[in-house]
Amino acid sequence: MRRLSYSLGSLLSIEEVLECSRKLNEIKPEVEWIPETWGMENFSMLGLASKENTFSKIGSSIINIYSRSPSLIAMGASTVDTISNGRLILGLGTSSVPIVENFHGNSFDAPVQRMKEYVEIIRLALQGEKINYSGKIFTLKDFSLLTKPIRKEIPIYLAAINQKMVEMTWDIADGVIFYLRPKNEMKETISKMQRKKKIDTALQIITCIHEDEEKSRNRAKKTLSFYIAVGKIYREFLQSTGYSDEVKIINEEYKKNGLDGLQELIPEKMLDDLCIAGTPATAVKKLDAFRDVGIDLPIIQFNPIGNVNESFELLTKTFSGESNE
Repeated sequence: MRRLSYSLGSLLSIEEVLECSRKLNEIKPEVEWIPETWGMENFSMLGLASKENTFSKIGSSIINIYSRSPSLIAMGASTVDTISNGRLILGLGTSSVPIVENFHGNSFDAPVQRMKEYVEIIRLALQGEKINYSGKIFTLKDFSLLTKPIRKEIPIYLAAINQKMVEMTWDIADGVIFYLRPKNEMKETISKMQRKKKIDTALQIITCIHEDEEKSRNRAKKTLSFYIAVGKIYREFLQSTGYSDEVKIINEEYKKNGLDGLQELIPEKMLDDLCIAGTPATAVKKLDAFRDVGIDLPIIQFNPIGNVNESFELLTKTFSGESNE
C-alpha cells in the first residue's frame, strides 16, 4: 500500500475526533495527525486518539513552540509516546504572529534559532539523563524527566515555509511538513534539498470530497481563502511563488469585508495547485500529482460537508479503498 495519512480538522468536536480515530483504526493509514490551533489542546487529544486508533502512528501537526517551553514539550511527547506505546511523531512549528503574540502574549522573535534550541533540548531530555544547556535563548540547569521515556528517539518533523527554516529542517529533523506550496516550487525545493540529505517529506493537503463537485470545491476554497486571509506568512510565500495578484485581491477584499464570500476569489487553477477538491472519481489522480513532485507522505486534511461521519466515510473510502491499495 502506498503511504498515506489523515489529519483531523480543528473544528471537529472531541467526540467527532474520537469517532474518526476509530474509523482510522479500521483502515490503518500510516499516521493519524491531530492539529492544534486555539481549540483543543494537542497532547490531550493525541493521548485520547491513540486509545481509539491502536495501529497508526500518532502525529502532532503542529505543536507551537512559542506556547510551551521545550522542557514541557519533552514532557508531553514522552507522555504521549508512552500512552501510545511508542507511536508518536512530534510535529513542531512556529505558528504565526497573530497566534503567538495576540493569543499567547509572547513575542514572535528568532523563530529559526528558537526551533533549533527546542529540537536540541527535546532530544537531550528524551535521553532520560540530567541535562545542562546553554543557548542563545534558553538556559537549563539540572533538568531531567522524572519518568523514563520508553524511546530515547522520537521522530521530529518540522513545519517549514521560508528557506531558512527549510534548510534547518533538512539539517536537524527527521521529516518536513509542508503546507500550501505550489507544485512547481515544491518539486524544485524537494529535489534540491534531498540531494543534501534524505528526510521524510510530508505535505498537508486541504482536501474536500463530495459527490457534488461544486460543493466540494466551494468548501475547499473556504478553507484556502481563510488561510490566505489570516496567515501573513502564507500570503507572503504565495506572493513570492507565482500567486502575487491573486493573493493581493484576496487580502484587499478581506480587509474591506472580512471572510464572508472570500472563497469566490480563489481561481480554479490555484485551488487545484494547492488542494484536492472534487468527486471521488477525480480525487486519487489529484493526490498522485502531489506524490509526483516528491511527497513521500501525503497528509489528507479533512474538510467535512454536512454529516461529519458520512463525510469522513466518503473521504477514507476514496483514498483508502481496496482499489487504491
